[in-house]
Amino acid sequence: MASRRTAVIVVAIVAIAAAIELWMGRLPLGPDGRFGWWEGNIWSSEQSQRFADAYSFSHVLHGLLFYALLRYVAPRLPLHTRLLLAVLIEAAWEIAENSPLIINRYRAVTISLGYEGDSVLNSVSDVLMMMAGFWLAASVPVRTSIVIVTCPHDPLHG
Repeated sequence: MASRRTAVIVVAIVAIAAAIELWMGRLPLGPDGRFGWWEGNIWSSEQSQRFADAYSFSHVLHGLLFYALLRYVAPRLPLHTRLLLAVLIEAAWEIAENSPLIINRYRAVTISLGYEGDSVLNSVSDVLMMMAGFWLAASVPVRTSIVIVTCPHDPLHG
């Protein structure tokens, strides 16, 4: 019963986050309106518009780290409750990082003058990637998670 309820709550959190992003003016599939599974070119205007991109792995790392943090600060909470907290944190992060305030600030202080932010598809995928990392951390020995987090993995340089 907890797993079904958890799944419904996760879907609701992700749907609410997506609705907020749409309300803020985020585009469902990016400026070109095309669905795509992958965009590996970080300099492409399609970066952060497809389902997955070179930064998706960083969201898997979020899941590993959220699992560790929540296991440490709330060890008595059931795993499904810690997962819900992690989903809430990641969804809030996605809303914040794709807000007009943050996007405009990013454009002002970087060379990415045309930065569009994430499409809603990419933002939802980022939450799913975080969930994959959380599940991975819950499934493997702690030392495996430590190796994954501390291994060099730079999406900008391969």
